[in-house]
Amino acid sequence: MMTYAPSKQTKKQPSDGFTLLELMFVVAIVGLLVVVAVPAYLDYSKSAKFTEVVRATVPYRLAIEQVVSTASCADPMTLGVLDNGFCGIPVAITSPIGRVASVTVENGIVTATGIASLDNSTFILTPNGVTPPVQWTISGTCITNSIC
Repeated sequence: MMTYAPSKQTKKQPSDGFTLLELMFVVAIVGLLVVVAVPAYLDYSKSAKFTEVVRATVPYRLAIEQVVSTASCADPMTLGVLDNGFCGIPVAITSPIGRVASVTVENGIVTATGIASLDNSTFILTPNGVTPPVQWTISGTCITNSIC
């Protein structure tokens, strides 16, 4: 009977796992992605949440446009009557609802403010005159904060 004897020559075993250098490269790449991606994600998230504030101005904007278009108010050609609660313009939002801290209309200018987590940013719609069709100018701190 023949017996099996291992050869004197041993084969090099492949190493299991990663080297320290490979792991350091992976950690460095993940670190760079985190440094770039997380702030971009937070900005995008804040911008997406601020759309609720922008959308809250729609009923006020539409009411002002209706008053101007139909001349349904005592003197719709003056901005002074275009305030909350007059001429069919909805009443002001003064307590926070969702992400909207407040929405007011004064002299036809619609101002919406976000809650503290949105940096209390404002979104302001100003009518460029009171003749139909009403053109709007957008301003506010949301522009400087790059969230609207």
